[in-house]
Formats: sequence, structure tokens, C-alpha cells
Amino acid sequence: MAEQRALPPRVEVAGRLAVEAGFKKSCVPEVGRLLAMVAASKPHGVVAESGTGSGVGTAWLHSGLGAGARPVTVERDEELARRAAGVFADDSRVSVLSGDWRLLEEHAPFDVCFCDGGGKRDAPERVVELLAPGGVLVLDDFTPSADWPPRFEGGVDELRLCYLTHPDLEATEVLTTPTSSAIVAARCRG
Repeated sequence: MAEQRALPPRVEVAGRLAVEAGFKKSCVPEVGRLLAMVAASKPHGVVAESGTGSGVGTAWLHSGLGAGARPVTVERDEELARRAAGVFADDSRVSVLSGDWRLLEEHAPFDVCFCDGGGKRDAPERVVELLAPGGVLVLDDFTPSADWPPRFEGGVDELRLCYLTHPDLEATEVLTTPTSSAIVAARCRG
């Protein structure tokens, strides 16, 4: 078995906050490492996250940030947003917003967007519009499918199909664990 790398310190802190708050939807380390890598690919980028939770995904994104990057994240649960903001209190680049995911539109376009909350299911077109040309979108929490079109719970997975075939995206699905996958997409330069 491969040796497990240590978690970045802010990920550990945000993970403890999630446990204290009873929040059980934080991203797993496999997705977190993907987020750190994507953030590192845009060292001067504007990085967004929809669905901060207690800040675990934000902390993973932060662990890959270049010195010139600026992250903004939004969480609809005011208490979770407050807790997450505390994790980044010493870094003035990080903006933790409390409210609807659409608050991100005021800060767009983004070079990286981790859509783990609002927008992913209810407004995919608006999510794509948040991206700058060449911007990278990460969507997690999918169940792998060997079929095409992809299937979930006995039917075509229309949400996954929407992102994988979107005309403004170059997209692929990557296995993150044996039972979960993520879509990684780049907005076509136009």
C-alpha cells in the first residue's frame, strides 16, 4: 500500500471544524489533491469555490495557490462560512462570502472554479459562464459509469452529460476513488 502523504495544515484545521459542526460533505483527500494541482496551474489566477462548507476544499485549493492568486469562496450557511473564514484569517487574499452561490458572479471570470455547491445542478450554463477562457472547472461527487452516455441510478446522467458534452468545454471524467469520480473541464478559448 502506498504511503499516505500528510494533509496540509489548513486542511487539517478545516477538517476538525467540519467534525465539530457535524458537517459531513467535505471533499475527500483524492479530490483535494486534484484541487491543489489545478490551483497550482494558475499561479496568478482568480480561484472560486461554490460550497465552502467548513473550508476543507478551500484549504486544498489554498495549498496549491501561487503568490499572485486570489481565492473567493461562498457558503450559504452563515455559521459554516464564519468558521471557514477563521481558517484563512491570516491571509488577506482569501475572501469567504456568506450567501447564495450567485455572489461569485460579482468576482468572475475565474481561472479555476470548484463547483461543489450551488449552481452545479441548478444552473450549469451559468457555472460555465463564470470561467475565463482557459479557466478550469472541477465538479466532484459523481459515481463512475462505464457506459456512454453515462448512467446513474438506472437512467442517463443528464447532469454529467451536460458538462462532458458542453460546446464551450473540453471535459473529461477522472476516477478519484474506486467509487467516485470528478469532471475536470477547461473553457475553450474563443
